[in-house]
Formats: sequence, C-alpha cells, structure tokens
Amino acid sequence: MKKIKNMKKKSYNKHLKELHGDLVEMQEWVKESGAKVCIVFEGRDSAGKGGVIKAITERVSPRVFRVVALPAPTDREKSQMYVQRYIPHFPAAGEVVIFDRSWYNRAGVERVFGFCTEKEVRDFLRVVPAVEHAMVDSGIILLKYWLEVSPEQQTLRLSSRINDRRKVWKLSGMDIASYSKWDEYTKARDDMLAQTSSDWAPWHTVRSDDKKSARLNVIADILARVPYLPLAKRGTELPDRSVTPDRDPEIVASRLVETRYGA
Repeated sequence: MKKIKNMKKKSYNKHLKELHGDLVEMQEWVKESGAKVCIVFEGRDSAGKGGVIKAITERVSPRVFRVVALPAPTDREKSQMYVQRYIPHFPAAGEVVIFDRSWYNRAGVERVFGFCTEKEVRDFLRVVPAVEHAMVDSGIILLKYWLEVSPEQQTLRLSSRINDRRKVWKLSGMDIASYSKWDEYTKARDDMLAQTSSDWAPWHTVRSDDKKSARLNVIADILARVPYLPLAKRGTELPDRSVTPDRDPEIVASRLVETRYGA
C-alpha cells in the first residue's frame, strides 16, 4: 500500500480530488463490465471507518456504490443462520457494496460482550473462509480492511464526541462500554485476523491515527486491487437551447430570490 503520511489539508484535498476521479473511472468500468465488488471495513470504535467510507462515496453514484450498516439483529434474524441477513446485501452485477461493519461482528463485539457462545465464535471462524471462497468463486471482488487506531487516539476521539453536539450521535452506550475492553478486543482481533485471512480474501491492515493518510491510502489500495480499465472518453457536447425571454432561467431565479428575501 502506498504510504501517504501527515497530510496538510491543501495537499490532502489535491490527492483526494485525483483519487475521486479514479474512483469515477472505476465506477464506470464496474457498470460497463458488470463487475461485483464487496468492501468490508472493520476496526475498533472511532477507528475512522465512517470517514473512510464518506471519502470513498463522496463523488460517486449511490446507485453503484451502496453502503450497508445493519442495525442490531431482530429476534427473527437471531434465529437464522448467522450470515443469512448479510447475503441479500451482497453485490449484483455493476455494484460496489461497502459494509460498515459486517458478518465479522461475531468475531468482535459479539464475542467480547458475550452476545454469542465461544462455540458459535469457533464455528464462525472455521466456516467463514469457505463462505468467502464461495463469494470469490461467484465473481465477487472481496476486499477486507481492518482500521487500527491507537489507545491514545481512541481516547481523544471518544472524548471529542462527548463535548461536540455535532458528534454526539456517534457515541453509543456500546462505545462507552467497549472503551474499557481494549485487551479483550485486541485478543479477539488477533484471533480473527489469524483465522480468516486467506489467499482468496486476505485482511489489509491500515493505521488510522492520521485520518487523512488512512483515507487516501485505503482509496489508493482499492484502486490498485480492482482491475478496472478506464473507458474511452465520450465526445459529448451540449446542444443549442432556445429560451423565450419570459422563461429565461436567470430571470426566473432572480424573481425567486427577490420573493424569498423580500427585496
């Protein structure tokens, strides 16, 4: 993965603009080729998953790039085969699906908080590589990213959510409860990565203390791993347009502004 560290805002925006153009080229290739791309983001609370996903989807079509962030399972879903509620969200031809947390909840938060038995965890870790092998065999390009944040940065980020009204929605009871379980999460993470990183679906670890660098590095890595080809540029030109004076868009717009502000 290309290393981009300690970016200043101006440099970050310049790099991001270029990568956004590449993502649009990738998007058009996905649509044209019927490719299926599935991207999984995991990591501790406040590791920066939401910011990375926002950076990816900022300039692309929501009809092609879909973000899936499932709520806690219902009683009915709890009675299903574990991965069953995720399968309907897998990408069809011409789609990129991004999971903001995924089936790996079982190996993370569910395991740490005892929401499932240790046998269920072991069964999951044993079976999931085969499930992902089936996904890849079906033609899905599967990319898995673990965002790693330091304990110091996690403290700063969670503290900022407490004191900033714009961020309070990001702070849940689970975030507070998980803060004291650093070692438990570390053990669960290490076991998960060791058991589920395969030749066909390896984990890619991204250090996310520097949010800007993490976002740029992840996007660059996705672009390097999806075998897209830029499509030929279309020679598009705007046709002539006839507008009658009383329907001139600028006149209509000025009237609306005057009416709105009472000028």
